[in-house]
Amino acid sequence: MQHINSVLITGASSGIGRALALECAGSGTTLHLSGRDPARLDDTARECQARGAEVRAVVLDVRDAAAMAGWIGGAGRLDLVVANAGIGAGIEDGRPEPEAQVRAIFATNLDGVLNTVLPALAAMAAQQPGPGGVRGRIAVVASIAAFIPASAAPSYCAAKSAADAWTVATARAARGQGVWLTSVCPGYIRTAMTAANRFPMPGLMDADRAARIMLRGVLAGRVRVTFPWWLGAVARVAALLPPRLTGMLMATQPGKAAAAST
Repeated sequence: MQHINSVLITGASSGIGRALALECAGSGTTLHLSGRDPARLDDTARECQARGAEVRAVVLDVRDAAAMAGWIGGAGRLDLVVANAGIGAGIEDGRPEPEAQVRAIFATNLDGVLNTVLPALAAMAAQQPGPGGVRGRIAVVASIAAFIPASAAPSYCAAKSAADAWTVATARAARGQGVWLTSVCPGYIRTAMTAANRFPMPGLMDADRAARIMLRGVLAGRVRVTFPWWLGAVARVAALLPPRLTGMLMATQPGKAAAAST
């Protein structure tokens, strides 16, 4: 992969993170991978090593700001950082979302993103520029769910919306430091997180295909990568409806019964 020799990915033990690690793996590539499940993380590391990559895997929780800063700061030069780790959960039968679930989702999907991106921005800004003056690239995995407040997954939508908005708003200043920042907003990806969904998932795609689309957009320097584009457009149009109508529309979609991680 051109000019991408050192990659750091959170949530690399499964789903999109695993697919991204495998897509980046190759001779001459160093992968810094983190996850919370040691066995699954080891499996990812072995597959990446089989493809010729040097792998440095660590069991780490993105909610631990100090540990994340230490890991990223000690990784050496980084060409690409992907803030991918996340959890998802919804609510059923119109019940209020439990406080513990709300706090857990925001802690991982928003604080975890900041715990990854902020030290990565600082580290990359201090690196020597590469071709085109690029010091590094950072991708934040948000979601098309960021575009519409779905009543079946309020905290998930809100956390992803905040992550997307912050990333897009910060991209210009980051570019001035030579760091290309991209918000990635995928639709439904076939992972453990979507396996719990009990409703139609238009545009559902495999994680390996999603990883290729993500990386292509990130390497092109796009500020936001949304796919499938038509699903993103539908979500944005639905969000323009009066909140009462949007709520009624989204209430027809059942939520997830339990949390799942990316």
